[in-house]
Amino acid sequence: MPFSSFVLRILGSTYALFALSPTLCGAEPLICTNVLSVKRIWHSGQHNAFTDLIHYKGQWFCTFRESQAHVGGNGKIRVLASKDGESWTPAGLVAEDGIDLRDPKLSIAPDSRLMLSLGGSVYEGKTLKERQSRVSLSSDGTNWSAPEKILKKGDWLWRVTWHKGKGYGISYATVVNQASTNKAGMKASLVSTRDGVHYDVVCGLDVTGSPNEATMRFLENDDAVILIRRETEDQQAWIGTSQSPYTKWRWNPAGMRVGGPNLIVANGTMLVSGRQHGKTSKDVKAFVGTMTSEGVQPLLSLPSGGDCSYPGLVFVKDQLWVSYYSSHEGATDIYLAKIGCSGAK
Repeated sequence: MPFSSFVLRILGSTYALFALSPTLCGAEPLICTNVLSVKRIWHSGQHNAFTDLIHYKGQWFCTFRESQAHVGGNGKIRVLASKDGESWTPAGLVAEDGIDLRDPKLSIAPDSRLMLSLGGSVYEGKTLKERQSRVSLSSDGTNWSAPEKILKKGDWLWRVTWHKGKGYGISYATVVNQASTNKAGMKASLVSTRDGVHYDVVCGLDVTGSPNEATMRFLENDDAVILIRRETEDQQAWIGTSQSPYTKWRWNPAGMRVGGPNLIVANGTMLVSGRQHGKTSKDVKAFVGTMTSEGVQPLLSLPSGGDCSYPGLVFVKDQLWVSYYSSHEGATDIYLAKIGCSGAK
């Protein structure tokens, strides 16, 4: 089915938004449901996935992994650049011999360089043998430093968010539960950094259900919020909130599963995106919605399906820009959606 025949699906005729807590968000929430455009921006390669998006030094940059398949192979990290968000060209490529580089995330380090946080895995076929997080830095988005290992072997740092000169992120690792007949699961910790290379553990996160992929953001009052994926138990994502110094967290279920979770705070509203699961694999979609400390409310589904989602989010003026990947047209490609938001100031 051609891309143009896909109709964007708004979830419901009315929007039952959560009442936004004044301690978490602003007064009037943004509602981002007016899809202005959806464009495929990368088609080359066999499997393109796991995106992120940023505006840096007057240009847009979109990053993602290129490989032979979702799992295994020697994944490389592609970086695209655009001056206008319409025409995209290759800008950089980060690779490491024998390593499957995955989950690239973009941020701007305190020294004003563009930073890629990413993971490096070693596979034998489809079997994971080892993994460790890495970082790569660039002053122009084109020339990148060689990936440098960070944290410990086995640690996977999924995203770094900077706040007042300090970077924060959630690292997760596989552990063995001796009380459950040595069944393996995930444990997550909050870590911090001053330079993107050296990290300290802030605290362990008391999240059950094999927590893994997570995004942490900050509110205007310096409170922090986390949206974290859970792989077992009821598989609902959890939402965590904390005050500085972010060592004590309050957790609530999000009300739904969220794969590849991302969120940003715009005009006091928490805008969220990720993979939404349905009753069958055919119902999987990349969604956009809102979030409070009490749950996630999906508002629309982007043209997507199958192997999809893992969005990058940037709010600019009155628009939410969403990079994501999807296989709904057959190939697993990279897309950019621009969504108009009402209530924007």
